[in-house]
Amino acid sequence: MDGCSNYNSLEVRRGCRSKKQARDKFAAGNIPHAQGTIFFNPLTAVKFAKAHGFPLVIKPNVSGFSRGSHFPIRNYKELWRAMFLAKLWWPTTVVEQYLQGKNYRVVITKTGVISVLQRYPAFVNGDGVNTISSLIETENAVREKMGLYPCNNPISQGQQTISYLAKQGLTLTSVPDNEQQVELFYRISLAPGGVVETIKRDLIPSYNHELFAKVLNLFDAEILGIDVIMEQGIEHDAREQKLIFLEVNSRPYLKMHNYPRYGEADDLSGQLGLISVATNQQADTF
Repeated sequence: MDGCSNYNSLEVRRGCRSKKQARDKFAAGNIPHAQGTIFFNPLTAVKFAKAHGFPLVIKPNVSGFSRGSHFPIRNYKELWRAMFLAKLWWPTTVVEQYLQGKNYRVVITKTGVISVLQRYPAFVNGDGVNTISSLIETENAVREKMGLYPCNNPISQGQQTISYLAKQGLTLTSVPDNEQQVELFYRISLAPGGVVETIKRDLIPSYNHELFAKVLNLFDAEILGIDVIMEQGIEHDAREQKLIFLEVNSRPYLKMHNYPRYGEADDLSGQLGLISVATNQQADTF
């Protein structure tokens, strides 16, 4: 995919393909991660829910772009629906515990953390005057003016958004209160209109930097995109909060780091130039 990096060897990329591979590595390195299991039979996920409770997340057992992921799942009805939809993407599926918190993509190389993005689902902030439809139009115009397209996407006013609003008792003609944040889709991804914010690296505690470096070394990688949820935020020491590492991406989508909706874009060119690229790495092979 355009914008994905090709710095890791084929062996490293093969070791990062599935959610299970990441979870096994996290467990081996004593890295905080969600308890989960892979299943083909949906009853396995139901048993997991009975044992661990809700909320949960359902996702295909393959890394990349959060396609087919569903969260937070709060009851058995939502669980069955999520399992059906996830299997449209991939036959083997993962069920995991879910943590409500702040979602980050951390890009790290052997020189250290080079960029951190906080990721948000599509949303608008109310002003007490305009409808959700009007707020969406305004937000899309801001994104266009900022030159975020086509890396980012406009927020849709189609059935997907309408259905998600209906679950909150809202419609496109609803007028949110001033400063009321209205989420327009659950998935934290650019495809359905999500956005990212650049987080300044000097705000991150030294222990967190060490933890991310430990993950990089576990996978013996030159570069990783690490997905992590932190209850309080990445600016707080990981030892003093709940957190779960979700997965790693051996070919992180670096292009999105150039197009933050909030904050200044990180210039990654200098750090990327220091990476030792393996020869004969079959860079185009997934």
